[in-house]
Amino acid sequence: MATATTHGARDHARAQEGARAEAMPVVPASAWPAPPCEAGHLVWAETVAGGNYTHRVLARGTELRLTDPHGDACAHLLLYAADRPWERLNVADTVKVQWNAYLGEGRLLLSDQGRVLASVVADTSGRHDALCGTSTLARNTRRYGDGTPQSPSPAGRELFKLAAAKNGLQPRDLPPSLSFFRGVEVREDGALDFTGSAGPGGSVTLRAEQDVTVLVVNVPHPADPRPDYVCTPLEVLAWRAAATRPGDPLWEATPEGRRAFLNTAEFLAARGRA
Repeated sequence: MATATTHGARDHARAQEGARAEAMPVVPASAWPAPPCEAGHLVWAETVAGGNYTHRVLARGTELRLTDPHGDACAHLLLYAADRPWERLNVADTVKVQWNAYLGEGRLLLSDQGRVLASVVADTSGRHDALCGTSTLARNTRRYGDGTPQSPSPAGRELFKLAAAKNGLQPRDLPPSLSFFRGVEVREDGALDFTGSAGPGGSVTLRAEQDVTVLVVNVPHPADPRPDYVCTPLEVLAWRAAATRPGDPLWEATPEGRRAFLNTAEFLAARGRA
């Protein structure tokens, strides 16, 4: 089809309606071929290519499932309170308050205000990282020859800048991120061991405990020892569910977690959101 004229370009563009690629959003999300659960309604369905990013604002109680279909995705995550971006994921507090540097089912993702932004309600991978953050322009340029967003080897922080800008955020608003599907362990001497992937099909499900802005970047982990830039597609699904309530085992699991949930509930109640 000729595209040298405006009419030809228009006809070519319109002919793409309904076409599917391996990595793309599905709109409406309900058209996704395999809904994750009968009880919930899909509000987000997307496959994110390696070296790419996505973002979305999710309502309180929404469950977000990240899946590594091929075994070489690495989902780097940032969270912000949706209408208060100065309240954001604090990785140091997430680790410190819960006395544990390893992510997994039952862990809470905490803000710098001592409140819960999201909770980890399911995990079949067990290979995650709260210590290393994501890759940088300088690091990827040294390692792969380039780290700019349009290059074959974009850095995680550069892609986070793009996702942030689309939500009214600036580079100064980017704190350290969490990484899913690539594990790191701390040895007794303090050195880090890269434990890699658990293999294809691993998933982690988060529950939004407030309205949150979600930024996700799919790039190789900075500690990945392979010389090549290897990153396969990431599946992202989200559906309507309910926020954690008093009496839920997750709410009552630890004194620290209970206090974080109480802090969150008090704040939401004051805003008429309890």
